[in-house]
Amino acid sequence: MTFATLGALAAAAAVVAVGVLPLGFTLRIGPISHPDGAALAASGWRHGSARWEGLRLALTVAGVAISTAAGLTPILGVFAAIGPSIVIRLRAEAARERARSAVAQLLMTAHATLRSGVPLPEALRRASAGCGDALARRPIELALKRFDLGDPLDASIRESARAASDHGSAEMLHTLALGISERLPVERAASLLEALVDRAVHEQRMDAEVRARSSGARTQSYLLAAVVPGLALYLVVTMPGLGDTLASPLGRFVLVPLAIGLELAGIVIGRRIVRGGSR
Repeated sequence: MTFATLGALAAAAAVVAVGVLPLGFTLRIGPISHPDGAALAASGWRHGSARWEGLRLALTVAGVAISTAAGLTPILGVFAAIGPSIVIRLRAEAARERARSAVAQLLMTAHATLRSGVPLPEALRRASAGCGDALARRPIELALKRFDLGDPLDASIRESARAASDHGSAEMLHTLALGISERLPVERAASLLEALVDRAVHEQRMDAEVRARSSGARTQSYLLAAVVPGLALYLVVTMPGLGDTLASPLGRFVLVPLAIGLELAGIVIGRRIVRGGSR
């Protein structure tokens, strides 16, 4: 590195420092979170982010080596780093779906316990102890821990709603906290829990109906996504000119990566549409 380059970098740093000087007392850098942190926590990964990044690095190196050995662009090997994120996000999505059903069962158990004359905190404690899904009972456990330390129950539930598995469960917890803050009698508190249970069951039925009606379209999209590579291989075999085009730098560096990207984008967008419609 030459002295001219060092001088240019120093001048650029000085300009940036002078530019942000008025913001020196107001600039706040928030905590940096891992992009897959929420998915890792929801899916049950217990080995830390360092091992996770080590796994991604190993898969990236292996993908680049395989792509280079096959005569393809190394960019395709870099796509291997996306694979673990896709897998862990799919597992997290499945875990959140199971947690939604478990939350409804948890509230149903709390409602039945509350009807038998047990106070609401103890009803929530017993329902949480009987729930087998850790992701579903996590907000209730956090709220009860804060409550045992002296915080009001409504504030504890409202604060622990951030740890809910999905937006619907968080809204139900906020509604429960609102009812507690109004100091409702036992009968009305039980009625509120019953209404929350009915809403959770209704949302589950709507979700199942949307998924059932869209299953045919999703299956067709997967079949079409599989037909395109098969058709491309068939054309490569029957039309040598097309094979030469795909083997050229244009095909290896532009056409093939673009086709793979469009395939993945279509599948992801289809899943997001179905998931958004079921909410």
